[in-house]
Amino acid sequence: MSTGVRRRMGVEERRQQLIGVALELFSRRSPDEVSIDEIASAAGISRPLVYHYFPGKLSLYEAALRRASDDLAGRFEEPPEGPLGARLLRVMRRYFDFVDEHGPGFSALMRGGPAVGSSTTNALIDSVRQAAYVQILSHLDVEEPPARLELVVRSWISLAESTALIWLDGRRVPRGELEVQLVHDFAALLAVSASFDEEMGALLGRVLAKETPGGPLDAMIARIAGLPVA
Repeated sequence: MSTGVRRRMGVEERRQQLIGVALELFSRRSPDEVSIDEIASAAGISRPLVYHYFPGKLSLYEAALRRASDDLAGRFEEPPEGPLGARLLRVMRRYFDFVDEHGPGFSALMRGGPAVGSSTTNALIDSVRQAAYVQILSHLDVEEPPARLELVVRSWISLAESTALIWLDGRRVPRGELEVQLVHDFAALLAVSASFDEEMGALLGRVLAKETPGGPLDAMIARIAGLPVA
């Protein structure tokens, strides 16, 4: 982040600089706590010049959120190679990298912040969820998901969000354990759905058939098999 250095920039270059500065500040503290004066100082420009590029903090926050949402959506992209469990674990690691790096901003977005409730913010949040949904379906090699599969995938995405928020509130559970747990949660949701539906059962069978010994899902199955039965 630049501090106190003045140089002439083109309009778009200056806008992108301000978005980057704002995003860094919002990543450290809730956007409600960051002032335009702080953003201007960090960017090395005057307060009026910030307003020349953005009408107010809300519009700057939305622009920073748009960049962050693009970044977060990209965390779900993964080459369609190898066992699903290993792929999902890499996705969760990148997801929690983002949550770790942008904690206050992520929390403000999901729990309440200066732009929460606006049509722009809601659309950006929905775009991240939809991108995640499409990517998970691609991992499963499914183009037209049945209703139960859509329910499983969208429920799991919501679970990942809520898990990340709870983790940020004190970080009382080791992050790595949560990443693995969420992969297990996905398989568990699939398994429960499969118990009601033959099509889901066949999908679960294909997923498990491609797992390798010692992988995340293989480890889950071993743990379940070792649980005592009353």
